[in-house]
Amino acid sequence: MTETEPRVLVVDDAATVRLYHTKLLTDAGFQVAEAANGLEAVEAALGTPFDLFVVDVNMPKMNGYACVETLRSETVGTAAPVVMISTEDRPGDADRAYAAGANLYVVKPISADRLARIARMLTAGRSVAA
Repeated sequence: MTETEPRVLVVDDAATVRLYHTKLLTDAGFQVAEAANGLEAVEAALGTPFDLFVVDVNMPKMNGYACVETLRSETVGTAAPVVMISTEDRPGDADRAYAAGANLYVVKPISADRLARIARMLTAGRSVAA
């Protein structure tokens, strides 16, 4: 790993999903950290700068919408793009994500190629790792 690789925080309460997204992003050249819920994600962001957040919606302690709203209200998370990836596909789910501050809403499952392309697009020219 080099210091210029964009840093991504994968936030999902399902360990298998976190491992899957972490592997895909690591294989694509990103530095990846994990959080099991929104509260852990906010705590991680307060201690470490990230270039991208990949956030699930349904999680204990703090759901994805509240997590994104909190990140957007904190100086540390205001600039980094957020991709919300969820099984939720009802009318209004994407609108709620965008209202919370997400840059993109994707319904699970997401292919390795698509996740890598989205992450590269949203982190192009960014790297807070130093």
